[in-house]
Amino acid sequence: MRLAAIIATATFVIDQVTKLAVVQGLNLIERGEIDVLPPYLVFRMAWNRGVNFGLFAGDSDAMRWLLIGVALVISVWVWVWMRRQKTTRMMQVSAGLLVGGALGNVIDRIVYGAVADFLNMSCCGIENPYAFNVADIAIFAGAIGLVLFTDGGAARKAKPPRGKTP
Repeated sequence: MRLAAIIATATFVIDQVTKLAVVQGLNLIERGEIDVLPPYLVFRMAWNRGVNFGLFAGDSDAMRWLLIGVALVISVWVWVWMRRQKTTRMMQVSAGLLVGGALGNVIDRIVYGAVADFLNMSCCGIENPYAFNVADIAIFAGAIGLVLFTDGGAARKAKPPRGKTP
């Protein structure tokens, strides 16, 4: 679990540093949008009070604290689950990404009342209306990794039933 802890810490730090640098350092809160490599990369300020794509968004404090609680419960559950399993390196990396990203977004909800999203990427004539952050990328990659790399995941080799050969 040492690798998972290192990945979680690194993910958390990278997420928070990028948010401080872009949102505060470049004053994205006031500027609203900065073209970096348009349309491929634009910094576009968005406050997400919900989960992915603004689902379950609400301006109530109760929803904010509920989402904080859910993120913490999921993080603890994933951590305990990984400690009880024989884990591979990829499982630990995936768990670390998910937990580090979730904790990064929890800090945003506590400090700002919402998650600070600022990355917007579009390509090939398709304009993406959504913004996201490093924590969102880590959560997504970690969840996919846990599905693929845990026992029973899609990446597991199929074994023929006992007594039968292929």
